[in-house]
Amino acid sequence: MRKIYHAGLYLLTLLCSLSAYSQGQVKMTNLDTSNLSKEIKFTGKIKTAVRWADRSGAHIVITTETGETKSENAPSDDCRDAALYAYHYIVHKDSTYLIWKVHDFIKACPVDIEANFIKNTFQVTDLNNDGVAEVWLMYKTACHGDVSPCDMKIIMYQGQQKYAMRGQNKVQISEKEFYGGDYKYDKAFADGPEEFLEFAKKLWNKNIMQTWGE
Repeated sequence: MRKIYHAGLYLLTLLCSLSAYSQGQVKMTNLDTSNLSKEIKFTGKIKTAVRWADRSGAHIVITTETGETKSENAPSDDCRDAALYAYHYIVHKDSTYLIWKVHDFIKACPVDIEANFIKNTFQVTDLNNDGVAEVWLMYKTACHGDVSPCDMKIIMYQGQQKYAMRGQNKVQISEKEFYGGDYKYDKAFADGPEEFLEFAKKLWNKNIMQTWGE
């Protein structure tokens, strides 16, 4: 049964994806999360579950969030934790292998807590047209009791190569005054294809403003 599952997954993603690269975007198919392989393990509530194929094979990415959970061994009963995860599996013959995992979190927060992927930012692209997809994650984390920026990150993987942009989002603190919005990108982005850094900057600026109550 498992061999049939993997063979069907590979053929479906290959047929759907290899013919569907358009302007750098890779065609993804939503996964049936009620029928996942036993080899696919995750923590939290699924936010995204997709599959696609490129020249390196058939791929699965799942993103999850735990939401707020009670902190263990915290100094106050009001403290809460929150975490998010992303998992990238590759399907090879009749097996599924984890090739990378992202995990970020806030612990023991007594005030407002956030550890969330930013809506509509998950993407799979092939910006440099080399047949190997790039996976884009964007999220924010915070523990704050005031109107202050959240830490914000873009994490991108091409294969097992990680690219990162880190900083803060921007908040409006008066009619004409804003705070935050700065970022730094790592050496991988600096040395990598120009298309990657350009895309990351556009994604950052598109989602730079803090949205309350997401």
